[in-house]
Amino acid sequence: MGTRQLEPVPEPKYWHLKTVLSEALDSEFAVGEILPNERDLAARFGVARATLRQALEQLELEGRLQRRRGVGTTVAPPRVGVPVGPARHTWPGVADDDWQPVDAVETDKVPAAVANLLETAPGDRVHLVRRSRVTHDQPVAAELLYVPASVVPGCAAAVSPGAQARARTVLRELQTLELEGRDRTVELGSARAEDAKQLDRLPGAPVLVVTTRYVSAGRTTAVAVATYRADTCRLTFGESDPVTLLAG
Repeated sequence: MGTRQLEPVPEPKYWHLKTVLSEALDSEFAVGEILPNERDLAARFGVARATLRQALEQLELEGRLQRRRGVGTTVAPPRVGVPVGPARHTWPGVADDDWQPVDAVETDKVPAAVANLLETAPGDRVHLVRRSRVTHDQPVAAELLYVPASVVPGCAAAVSPGAQARARTVLRELQTLELEGRDRTVELGSARAEDAKQLDRLPGAPVLVVTTRYVSAGRTTAVAVATYRADTCRLTFGESDPVTLLAG
């Protein structure tokens, strides 16, 4: 098969605008400063508002901008390094865990992807524990932890008044099991309405979704789906953490 020189592809207009805007952010705006409205920005740079929106969305994805409900578009601070999991294998909820329990419910409504990992059948009861993570007084992640009721039967008999108490009961029961291993996948996603509210973001904002599978007694005993703010977080992993990156 012969070879031929590929013709250069013109740079998309929004991508060039993104570069120009990025330089303006560095020289003209301070962290936290609110940008002018879209009409004024489009007029200043001589572009259509649709082109401007594409450039702003890319800058938000790269963590340069934040869109805040009721405020507008602001210049984002530098991304915060967030370690994902300690170097050693541990269950969620241990003493040095950075997450705070919010509540817990028992349900048979489980996303299909999670049910496949847990190998649960339709109608099987699962404990759903909600947790949150705050760094520098800023919400950076929300987590949904799924634990089959059959894995922690002691939770059925436990009486735990209060949402946080129920969550802690599930976590304590889980920690009585021997953890054999865990693995993680990371992919880019969009914030669901519930996650966006908890993370002080707009629905559809870019997020990083980290799915962790915990293994005990030769089977998957828990699955955690953590949603991190893509605009403010830079995830770091321990050397012993197997991580799979999924393309969006």
